[in-house]
Amino acid sequence: MPEHTRRLGKSGIEVSALGLGCWPIGGPWTLDGRPVGRGVVDEAEAIHAIHSALDLGIRFFDTAATYGAGRSERILGGALAGRRAEVVIATKFGVRVDEENRTAGRDSKAVLGNVRQDCEDSLRRLGTDWIDLFQLHLGDYPIEKAAALRPALEDLVAEGKIRAYGWSTDEVDRPRVLAEGEHCAAVQHELNLLTDAPVMLALCDDCDLASINKYPLLMGILAGRFGVEATFPADDIRQRAIPLDSEKRTRWFAQLNAVREVLTQDGRTLAQAALGWIWARSDRTIPIPGFRTSSQVEENGRAMDFGPLEDAQMRQIEEILERQPSDREGT
Repeated sequence: MPEHTRRLGKSGIEVSALGLGCWPIGGPWTLDGRPVGRGVVDEAEAIHAIHSALDLGIRFFDTAATYGAGRSERILGGALAGRRAEVVIATKFGVRVDEENRTAGRDSKAVLGNVRQDCEDSLRRLGTDWIDLFQLHLGDYPIEKAAALRPALEDLVAEGKIRAYGWSTDEVDRPRVLAEGEHCAAVQHELNLLTDAPVMLALCDDCDLASINKYPLLMGILAGRFGVEATFPADDIRQRAIPLDSEKRTRWFAQLNAVREVLTQDGRTLAQAALGWIWARSDRTIPIPGFRTSSQVEENGRAMDFGPLEDAQMRQIEEILERQPSDREGT
């Protein structure tokens, strides 16, 4: 397939090689009482950014009921009004949402009983008659319960409410359970230049699943959008996820600086090179960088003009980072 498109696993649905992650445009919200948003969002600018994405050929959008406690789905649905047939929409279920209070809460016991209602609620917020990819949003949902979800999800496929389903999880022992279902098409997991996932990618090959990649730019680090001393507001999840004085943050920036010249030697920006690394890693990968502005979308979208990194660049990066294929996981 052309570099600008990829296949959404065994669903056969064709998507743009680059998607957009709609977590940041949900604005502030809390999950189980903790702030997990990405700060205040300008809704008009978010809509403009989505329209810019369409102009660049980006046709895959990933959101979730939880993002902004429904707000992300509403903004995305509104921005795509009149153009729904042109795009592929993925959203997520399994977390209870209070739209009025911008809160969400996890309850694994209630997931199975709420699958249908979660679907209906997302359809309503998105303003659409169908969801292309419906993903379980509890990464640690018990394996023994996951098998019971398959019939409920297959029923939604049969009714035309969803086209395919998947699981958003970094636990490699879980997706195989859902993958036994006829219309399971994807697993969403972390993958980026500094956090490889060889075992998960091998599972995607085994089960014919798309690899949808969250944190492809490592919350902005791999885009060069802030330095090692940057701080974030209390309502921005990065304030907790990448603490200022953490060993992990220090190591990530040191690794990025070590490979910066290799990444940008052919005229790419850091963000474009980081996306190119993901495409070169596997032909199943679909990175979904988050966005809040049209300028971010335009820079990331231009990465498709470059395509995957060259084999020589990939080898240089591994040599500089002193990584072997067997020890990439969790770096």
